[in-house]
Amino acid sequence: MAISKTTDEGFEDLLRELTPQVLGAVVRWSGDFAAAEDAVQEALLAAATTWPRDGRPDNPKAWLIQTASRRFIDEVRQQQARRRREERSALREVPLGEVEEYDDTLRLLFLCCHPELTPASAIALTLRAVGGLTTAEIATAYLVPEATMAQRISRAKSKLKGSSFELDTNPDRLRNVLHVLYLMFNEGYTSSSGPELHRSDLSSEAIRLTRAVRAQLPEDGPVTGLLALMLLTDARRDARTGKAGELVPLAEQDRSLWNHDYITEGVELAVEAFDTPPLGEYQLQAAIAALHDEVDRAEETDWPQILALYGLLENLSGNPMVKLNRAIAAAMVDGPDAGLKLLEPLDAELAGHYRLDATRGHLYELRGDRETAAGHFRAAARGTTSLPERDYLMGKAASLS
Repeated sequence: MAISKTTDEGFEDLLRELTPQVLGAVVRWSGDFAAAEDAVQEALLAAATTWPRDGRPDNPKAWLIQTASRRFIDEVRQQQARRRREERSALREVPLGEVEEYDDTLRLLFLCCHPELTPASAIALTLRAVGGLTTAEIATAYLVPEATMAQRISRAKSKLKGSSFELDTNPDRLRNVLHVLYLMFNEGYTSSSGPELHRSDLSSEAIRLTRAVRAQLPEDGPVTGLLALMLLTDARRDARTGKAGELVPLAEQDRSLWNHDYITEGVELAVEAFDTPPLGEYQLQAAIAALHDEVDRAEETDWPQILALYGLLENLSGNPMVKLNRAIAAAMVDGPDAGLKLLEPLDAELAGHYRLDATRGHLYELRGDRETAAGHFRAAARGTTSLPERDYLMGKAASLS
């Protein structure tokens, strides 16, 4: 294979982009996720050693796939327990002509989101195999020991052994993929626990992977809607915290800090998704996010339209969190008593959930009942494991007491 004596500029970005494609190709060829990942890691190490010295290959992807396939074959041949696989598969190197026909990133993503895996395992495996995060980085993001996360990923890979590597875009499988990406984004945008409000590496990776899905399925409404929702939500990230890392609610944010490129792209995608039937949850959430992001001041927010969209979303999903958000919108349109009435049925569905107390605190504050509002804010602070949210809620309670 020809070697180009080019500089090594963008070396890390190139390897990051190629890794899931290479891993996907070797998994498809070999059928062994765990062994394929080991072989790809060795190929990446070889690239890091040889490319800066000898120059980058003209076809880096093919070089990595062929190197990884050789490493895989060597490992198989060294272990008698795998000889049957060697004989059955008639192991061979992947021909260069086949390399160009496939980009296996999307197949790999869909494999990692296999319905037999729990959402937690699917997210961890996706971040490891497709996102390129180390096990230690994933463990840190979810505040668990590295050994625990390693076991979770290992069990997930074992479950996938022998699974079909065909790209399965049936509605149920695609829905599972989008749900995993949605959960990944939400955990990055508002960490469920720990000292930081954001984990931007997780939310950014979710956006990148969703873009990859949309590149393959550009006319799918839910995919486009999810990407729009992520962009419109992430656009507010820099304004969500103050100088000391404290939480700043949406109504009080400095909107000049919002990412207006994301907003422009997100609004265009939200409109496109909304006009693509059938109308689903992600399209509706994206439309709501667009209404928040399009106005220069919080006072200009079109709350009646947001309330109507939440009504559609509630009918579609039945999600109690949607009902909670609809109560907030109702309070902004018809007054806090209307919102508080809508919260009453949620005492059973969201019993003990801190967001229910936080919302009641907000609505009682709008009503002028400072003492009751402070009590709900204190209860919400006791229920959250996010330190920035806890500090914000305790601050609200103190200011009202």
